[in-house]
Amino acid sequence: MTTQFQLIAKITPKPEHMQDVRDSLTSILAPTRAEPGCLKFNLLEGRSGDCFYLDEEWTSDDALAAHYEMDYIKPIFAKYENWLAAPAEIHKMTALA
Repeated sequence: MTTQFQLIAKITPKPEHMQDVRDSLTSILAPTRAEPGCLKFNLLEGRSGDCFYLDEEWTSDDALAAHYEMDYIKPIFAKYENWLAAPAEIHKMTALA
């Protein structure tokens, strides 16, 4: 059985794709927040202006896996192959206090 967890994803676009990535992330906020297993899905921009962070909370690993299979997510992941300067950094965490 999987349990509730938090996730931070760092997304670093190539400079010429900053706006593309910003637009794509903004476009998935509302539908992702409406998913049954999503407890939190916030988009932040690094103060340096060269990366984005997703601050997420999910009810389970299964809920996150279902999110990754959504029709509005798969095309973005495909575009990231060309848009990102480095692979997305994903950190799953469990709250301690």
